[in-house]
Amino acid sequence: MNLLKALAAVGSMTFLSRILGFVRDLLIARVFGAGIYTDAFFVAFKIPNLLRRLFAEGAFSQAFVPILAEYKNQRGQEETQSLVNHVATLLGLALVVVTLIGIVAAPLIVYISAPGFASDPEKFGLTIDLLRIIFPYILFISLVSLAGGLLNTYGKFTVPAFTPVWLNVAFIVAALAFADDFNPPVKVLAWAVFVGGVLQLMFQIPFLVRIGMLPRFSLNLQDEGVWRILKLMGPAVFGVSIAQISLLINTIFASFLVAGSVSWLYYADRLMEFPTGLLGVALGTILLPSLSKSFADKSDGEYSQLLDWGLRLTFILALPAAAALAVLSVPLITSLFHYGAFTDHDVWMTRQALIAYSLGLLGLILVKVLAPAFYSRQNIKTPVKIAVFTLVATQFMNLVFVFGLDLRHAGLALAIGLGACINAGLLYYHLRKADVYKPQAGWLMFMSKLLLALLAMSAALYFASGADATWLDYSFVHKFGHLSGLVVLGVSVYFLSLWLMGIRLKDFMRRTQI
Repeated sequence: MNLLKALAAVGSMTFLSRILGFVRDLLIARVFGAGIYTDAFFVAFKIPNLLRRLFAEGAFSQAFVPILAEYKNQRGQEETQSLVNHVATLLGLALVVVTLIGIVAAPLIVYISAPGFASDPEKFGLTIDLLRIIFPYILFISLVSLAGGLLNTYGKFTVPAFTPVWLNVAFIVAALAFADDFNPPVKVLAWAVFVGGVLQLMFQIPFLVRIGMLPRFSLNLQDEGVWRILKLMGPAVFGVSIAQISLLINTIFASFLVAGSVSWLYYADRLMEFPTGLLGVALGTILLPSLSKSFADKSDGEYSQLLDWGLRLTFILALPAAAALAVLSVPLITSLFHYGAFTDHDVWMTRQALIAYSLGLLGLILVKVLAPAFYSRQNIKTPVKIAVFTLVATQFMNLVFVFGLDLRHAGLALAIGLGACINAGLLYYHLRKADVYKPQAGWLMFMSKLLLALLAMSAALYFASGADATWLDYSFVHKFGHLSGLVVLGVSVYFLSLWLMGIRLKDFMRRTQI
């Protein structure tokens, strides 16, 4: 398998999903703006999303994929199918219980996650109603993640990468066609989440049938593989929950700030998710099965080279993305969100959060590349310990930035970004300390060339974008025309600079077996 080709395929599917996600958010911003209703929806949506990352994309996938790769490569189809059946059955039953508890306990969950809402009965009650509609999403999307882990392990990367498109389609159709049928209209977004979860699950089923891995109901708590996964999930749940606790604490902080703070952070985070998903998630997705196979085959040299390849790609793509988000913060926000109920004030507030987030973008993406290096070796304890330290450091920075320096919502974004940098730095340190990763030659010259290209790109974008205030008065066509030109300019200057300094695409071609 050509890893660069696989990365391009996953990245293109993720790109499509992100583009539709921006269309979705543009519609939400235009129709609902940033205020009491969107704050209520974003809090309600965030809660099952946290559980999704905990149960599915977080602890479960970290424990499941390395064991699944081992079974696939060493034990054959029959034993692998049995493992999948037993794991899917147990996961499904657990998720049904969690979903029912979540619906019943919605008032308590909202009070814990956004206590500041309790002083506003209308906002508090609306958030409870939205959460009860949304909560079954955790059941659907966790099963989607199980299917995604299976498909990725079998090299079918594009299917899981395309799957999120269906959630965005559900949002877009709901906002355009059905908002007026609900009271308040924001409830249509909650039902869009529910329907989107169902669509994503249904989409993946035919592909599971095609690889012969459609799970069947079979409860067997004596399965050795199930117990190995559960043992790995123990520390993984703790580690992932730490990261989610950090996000939850940020929501708590934001709920006490002025109305709109939760929404400003959400819109800035959506812009951050574009490069994070396009690069970080895509790289982590294709690296985990390959690293797991290298570890199972005891091929240490291949393992280290794979990781070095991933790190170089991260730097060559994440650094310009971070710089562009900061330099083009207002052009991006105005082009995507500054319509209808989204005011000039919302633009400036979202800009503050986006610039703060951009400072930690490299760390956020590096974590998604470095963490699979531990998961593939079935070592989850080390990332957990690092996550604990990162949580403490992040909350300390929250206190300093929000209350000490009065940075308000931007301080919350800055703390998350810097915390991710600390996390990535510690992951790298422990990989080197354990002699698991040995950097290939040429890093100093490589980084020097990147920094020169980055300076050239940043200068070109800064002078070509013009004054930020002028973007507030541009028409829709003018905004997107100018922004498109800036994107072409930035990409051209950056990669032309790298080409002139001798960095070629062929240098990153790499093949591996999974």
